[in-house]
Amino acid sequence: MSDHDDKPAEERGDARDGSAESGNGLRKELPQEVPAEAPAAEETPKEPEPRQAEPKPDPEPRLTGRQRLVQGVWPPRVTRAQLIVAVLLFGLGFGLAVQVASNSDSDSALRGARQEDLVRILDELDDRTQRLEDEKQGLEKQRDELENSSDQAEEARKQTIEKERQLGILAGTVAAQGPGITMTIQDTKGTVEADMLLDAIQELRAAGAEAIQVNGVRVVAGTYLTDSGKGVGVDGNKINAPYRFKVIGKSQDLEPALNIPGGVVQTLEKEQATVTIERSTDIVVDALRAAKRPDYARSSSQ
Repeated sequence: MSDHDDKPAEERGDARDGSAESGNGLRKELPQEVPAEAPAAEETPKEPEPRQAEPKPDPEPRLTGRQRLVQGVWPPRVTRAQLIVAVLLFGLGFGLAVQVASNSDSDSALRGARQEDLVRILDELDDRTQRLEDEKQGLEKQRDELENSSDQAEEARKQTIEKERQLGILAGTVAAQGPGITMTIQDTKGTVEADMLLDAIQELRAAGAEAIQVNGVRVVAGTYLTDSGKGVGVDGNKINAPYRFKVIGKSQDLEPALNIPGGVVQTLEKEQATVTIERSTDIVVDALRAAKRPDYARSSSQ
């Protein structure tokens, strides 16, 4: 190796010495490093302690269907319209209850009736229905005649005369003749009272009686009956037993109406009275009532 090569080596040595010295100088100026303490042992990382859950308020208890219904209904919040509807429903329910009660009474009265009596009652109802249907057809016929007649004035005059005659029979101002029945009530014990005869008149009217006469006294719409000693007063006229009814109407309806279970005949027989009913095709009701002019009522037709 040449001198040239040695020189650089020496220079390099000097340089290293210089750098060493300078490094020692820096080390002298810096504070001594404190060696880090080695961990004594590996510590397992601690898991964070779970946070205690804050106490939650107790949830409200779930309500049952009945409790929700009670809370929705009570306390009541009633409006005026609801109150009116409630009153109307109450009135309707009360009327239905009364109707059911009356029907129950009628059913109990007919429940013990014989089959023949029930058949007769059904026939009577059928006859009444047919009578109303005939009356309806008659009115429709009159309407058609008035509409189609070439001389409506003459037709109207004829119908007016016929209507006057019919009203005269109902008012008792004209005599009447036709089919019907004669009912005789023998009262030897004197137990027949005015209300019993009135029930008989009402039953006959309901069965379609068009003219009634009792012992020579014409029965009209305003007739009233009272007890008068051992007899009965009809419109102030005293009559005595036997009581004889002359009735014009359809005998097939009149007689069964009097003989229904619990009706007029059975009631009179319980009072030890004897009742006989005879059908006839020619009954004459000739007792008349004087035409009375009304004091206050006037016709509204011009």
